[in-house]
Amino acid sequence: MCIQLKTVWRSFRKRFARASLCLLLIGYSSALYADTLYLTSLHWPPFSGAQLKNQGACIAIARAALEAEGHTLVVDFYPWSRAVRMASRRDSKYLGYLPEYTYPTDKFIFSLPMGRSALGIVEQKIHPISWTQQSDLNHYTIGVVKDYVNTRELDKMMALGIQPFEAVASDLHNVNKVATGRIDAAIIDEHVLQYLLAQPNMKHVRDKVQFNKKLLTYKELFIAFKNNHAGRMWRDRFNQGISKIDVQQILEKNMRQ
Repeated sequence: MCIQLKTVWRSFRKRFARASLCLLLIGYSSALYADTLYLTSLHWPPFSGAQLKNQGACIAIARAALEAEGHTLVVDFYPWSRAVRMASRRDSKYLGYLPEYTYPTDKFIFSLPMGRSALGIVEQKIHPISWTQQSDLNHYTIGVVKDYVNTRELDKMMALGIQPFEAVASDLHNVNKVATGRIDAAIIDEHVLQYLLAQPNMKHVRDKVQFNKKLLTYKELFIAFKNNHAGRMWRDRFNQGISKIDVQQILEKNMRQ
């Protein structure tokens, strides 16, 4: 009886292994040869957002680039940390996320840029910050958004405990914290700040904060694709498509939400 059970168990394991391999290959082939690319993103107006016109400027560019190559883009929106995590999973239908700044990583590869924007600091108008080099900001508590890439120097100083900072879930939270004096300043994209302050419910904040006159840097915006064969193939498709469209025209048209 035991011998028969062992034989049946071995047979079952072999069949299960074959079935699992087939499902894996089917899923891999589907990602490789599909006409639809699935990406994740976040609510980061005016660059991305489910309720924005064309889902935001970066999504509009990505969709136009893929349509130029005969492909379709589907973007699902999550809080930022989850968007990155969903795109990282090996068993996920998502082959990347956007928009992202480049950073050192083995998990993702980056597309050609979809434009660039100014990264700087939002501060209180009554307490402007004067600084020459980024290490001068160590004298202040700076707000950041959790899991956002900032500048390499600031991120390193934060990791080492040199730069005082507080991490929150959104740029909007940081702007409100600066306005009420709970932090000295916050790192933010200039276009994102302009969009937030233009909203009717931000009228009470508008006269209290401003964009610091000195920029941290200019940042280009990319799609981060999974660093696998399917991800590299879709990265190449996107790169071919983006060379056929007027990126700046689409960017400017969709920045005005």
